[in-house]
Amino acid sequence: MADPRFYDNRGPFTLAEICAKAAVAVPQGADGAARIDDLASLAGATRTHLTFYSGGAFDVSGTQAGHCLVPAGSRKRIETPAHTVAIACNSVPHAFATAAGMFYPEAGLDLRGQSILIDPTAVLGEGVVLGPGVVIGPKAEIGENTRIGAYSVVGRGVTIGRGCEIGAHVVVSHAYLGDQLLILPGAMIGQPGFGFANSAQGHVKIPQLGRVIVQDKVEIGACVTIDRGALGDTVVGEGTKIDNLVQIGHNVHIGRHCIIVAQVGISGSCTLGDFVVLSGQAGLADHVRIGSGARLAARTGVFAGVELEGGHDYGGLPAKLTKDWMRELISLKTLAKKPKKGGND
Repeated sequence: MADPRFYDNRGPFTLAEICAKAAVAVPQGADGAARIDDLASLAGATRTHLTFYSGGAFDVSGTQAGHCLVPAGSRKRIETPAHTVAIACNSVPHAFATAAGMFYPEAGLDLRGQSILIDPTAVLGEGVVLGPGVVIGPKAEIGENTRIGAYSVVGRGVTIGRGCEIGAHVVVSHAYLGDQLLILPGAMIGQPGFGFANSAQGHVKIPQLGRVIVQDKVEIGACVTIDRGALGDTVVGEGTKIDNLVQIGHNVHIGRHCIIVAQVGISGSCTLGDFVVLSGQAGLADHVRIGSGARLAARTGVFAGVELEGGHDYGGLPAKLTKDWMRELISLKTLAKKPKKGGND
């Protein structure tokens, strides 16, 4: 469900209205006049919500949603609960993008039409210091003794805790930030996640309706980008330190006291446990899970959906235990030195 601090819901709509707009048929026996109040994830939906299932490892059988978009003609039978109306779609992402555009047509960038630097509904705590040109959006809240550098932008509804240091040209939207953060210049927090419905005709943007939550004592380096969730939250745990030029995708969950070094890329829906270390230029594809205490060497690559056990060191592409990776490198070096049969060398 989209947070009303950041998004304006233009619903409700009937099932028939949504199906007509998305060019899908109302399921046989379903009530086309049924009211749908909002969109939600499979886990967070209730009987008045529309959710979606496009395949993968998610369990649709436990959802409480009243209506669910599902792929038509799937080889695998999709067992939805008795209270959930399954709406068959040729393309679930396209149908969901259409529905999201109906409920939240203004879900993109915020601060449209703001003509003054600090909106009168914003709340600034005692001792807040703002540099030249700082923009504070409607109903934003800044904790006491926080300092914000020149030309930074704090969007509608954003909350920033106490004692934070935020550099110049930082943009924060759709986010809740904790206390005692250090955010270096140029960081972009809460921008739309990179999600598209793809077809031969091109790529349709899927509205991103989630948030970013950054816990206390996190450091975020220069030009780091942290995308907001698609429906849920992107979370950065307490005490985590993020170096410059890191990309964190939508719905990523990072544990406490992690170290993420420069130029790391983390794709959507990855989960990192506590005290994970990602060395420079490591790359994680989507839906990767890394256990607490794992450490990845520089330029390590992890394929989509892989789970790495915590407490171990990994390296290489694809990622493997460091001892196995080093053994492979030594073997390759040995093979490269071996003379060819019949050769003169």
